[in-house]
Amino acid sequence: MSKQSAFSSSIIKKVWMALTGLFLCTFLIGHLAGNMQLVLKTGEEGRRAFNEYAYFMAHNPFIKILSYVTYFSIIFHAIQGLYLAYQNKKARPQGYAYSNPSANSSLPSRYMAILGTLILVFIVTHMANFWWRAKIKEDIPLHYKTKTEIPTKDPKQYKFKLTYILTTKGDYLICICKEENSGLYYDVRTLQPLINQADSCMYRIKNHQELYDKNTDLKITEGYKDLHTVVMDFFNPKKNDLALAYLFLYVISMAVLAFHLWHGFASGFQSLGLNHKRYTPIIQGAGKLFALVVPGLFALITILIYLK
Repeated sequence: MSKQSAFSSSIIKKVWMALTGLFLCTFLIGHLAGNMQLVLKTGEEGRRAFNEYAYFMAHNPFIKILSYVTYFSIIFHAIQGLYLAYQNKKARPQGYAYSNPSANSSLPSRYMAILGTLILVFIVTHMANFWWRAKIKEDIPLHYKTKTEIPTKDPKQYKFKLTYILTTKGDYLICICKEENSGLYYDVRTLQPLINQADSCMYRIKNHQELYDKNTDLKITEGYKDLHTVVMDFFNPKKNDLALAYLFLYVISMAVLAFHLWHGFASGFQSLGLNHKRYTPIIQGAGKLFALVVPGLFALITILIYLK
C-alpha cells in the first residue's frame, strides 16, 4: 500500500471513529435523561415513570433500531480505537531522543486507548448486571404494588391486603386478595375464600410479562417489568452487601469516562474537518463541559440512591 493510500485509509478510520463517538455522546444524553427519573421522582410515581420509560425503550421500533446502532457503534468504536492506537505505535516503534508530550498534547489524549478499554470493561459488566437480566435471563419481576383495605369498622374482623399489577394500559389490576387476620386468600371477583393458595392470583403470567385470564386463557394485557426496584436494590446497602463496592467502581468508571470525553468530544469534530479559529474554542469548551456534567450526573445518581 502506498503512503498516500495508507494516509487516506487512516483518515477514513478517524472519521468513522468520530461519527460513532459523537453518536455515543447522544446516546449518553438519552440514557442520562432516563436515569434521572430514578432521583427526580420518588415513591410509586418515580417507580412507575422509570418502568414505563424502560418499557418504551424496549418496545418502540425506532428505539430498537437505535439500540442496534448503539451496539454496533460501541463495538466498532472500541475495535477501531485499539487498532488506530496499534498503528500509531507500530509507525513509531522507538521513541524520540527528546520527548516532551505534555507540551504538545493533553494527558487524556495520550491515554485514549487505555481509557477506552476501561470504559469497554465497564460497559460489559454494566450490561451483565442489568441488560442481561432484562433481555436474556428475564428474571425481573413485574411491577406490583400493595394496598390494605378495611371494609368494616372493626379491623380485627377483616383486613384485606390487595396486590395490584401495573399494566401497559396505564391502570392497576387487582390480582391477589389476602385477608391478613386469617391468612386466607380470597377470590377477587367473588370475595369467597380460596382453598388452594395457588389459585390466589386470577391471572396467569406468560412470556414473563403477558397477563392471561385463568378461566378463558385469553390475553388481557401486559405488565411492566420492575427495573426500578432492580436498580434501586443494586445500589442499596440494605439490600446488597456489595452495594458500596459497586458504587465505588461505578464512580471510578464515570471518572474514566470523563477523561475520555475531555479529549474525545472535541477531537471528534476535528476529525470531521470542523476546525475553525472562531468555533473550535467553543466546541472545546462545550466538550469539556459535557465531559464534566454528563458523567458527573451519572455518578451523582448512584450516590443519591446509595444514600437514600
